[in-house]
Amino acid sequence: MIVLAADVGGTNARLATVDIEGRTARIVRHEEYRSHDYPGLAPIVRRFREDTGCRADRACFGVACPVVGDDCTAPNLPWTINAGALAAEIGIPRTTIINDFVAVGYGIETLVPSDLTTLQEGTAEPNAPIALIGAGTGLGQGFLIWDRDHYRVLASEGGHSDFAPGGDLHIGLLRFLRGEFGRVSWERLLSGRGIANIYRYLVAAKVASEQPSVRGELDREDPASVIARHALDGTDCLSVRAVDLFCEILGAQAGNLALTVVATGGVYLAGGIAPRLASRLASGPFMAAFRNKGRLSDLLSRIPVYIIMNPNAALLGAAAVAGRLV
Repeated sequence: MIVLAADVGGTNARLATVDIEGRTARIVRHEEYRSHDYPGLAPIVRRFREDTGCRADRACFGVACPVVGDDCTAPNLPWTINAGALAAEIGIPRTTIINDFVAVGYGIETLVPSDLTTLQEGTAEPNAPIALIGAGTGLGQGFLIWDRDHYRVLASEGGHSDFAPGGDLHIGLLRFLRGEFGRVSWERLLSGRGIANIYRYLVAAKVASEQPSVRGELDREDPASVIARHALDGTDCLSVRAVDLFCEILGAQAGNLALTVVATGGVYLAGGIAPRLASRLASGPFMAAFRNKGRLSDLLSRIPVYIIMNPNAALLGAAAVAGRLV
């Protein structure tokens, strides 16, 4: 079965025709368009169908926005999308829209071992809940529950819940950010801007000296990318400390989510940051913080933990949803 799937963000919209067979999904053809070049999603879909000759009669669009009922207002685009109106405009009656992070969750069942990096082998319980967490522009969270013959993904806004410090350094970080933002959520730390916030705190706390050359790069480039690059290359002590603290906090919150939904089916790290920091997550403080849950530490030590390395997970998940449309 050929379906139309999309992963639509504030910068780019990625559309693909996908061949669905059972629980496997294969991208046949995909194209990318600049979202802001179009007045809405329908014109992009029509352009894709003209470019590719797509004749799919089922479609699902993962969009970076909260989806309430059949409606979605994109926070980073001047678009409001209604599933019914979109279906009529593009001529595909069996059309749905879902949150882009929910699409990643539905993509999990389509992944193969080579799409994943294993941080903890563990033992997955069949059909047990799965936790999903991903740091990128923001902090996405969700979980999967078994529903008869497949997993159903439930969205979460847990990334906006209150940050809970886990030690003296974390307490200092909380105080530092509370002075700037008032309330401090996990997303203030576990995102691209969060890495920069952590770095700024370590500078203020004089944990290590800031290199003038790094400061210059931070002023010219995306701060999170600069910090991650120096941390991975080992060329700046302050960047290394910032990334390690980021990984520790991410591990703590991933463990919290695992406990919240009793995710004995596994924990999956998604988003743009985790794949880039895979080596630090595997060898640094992430897993120690993930397991550090007092009397339930043994439970956390048995849960499989993976990084989703496949950048097409959201496309594959949207395709899986389209394949189940009736």
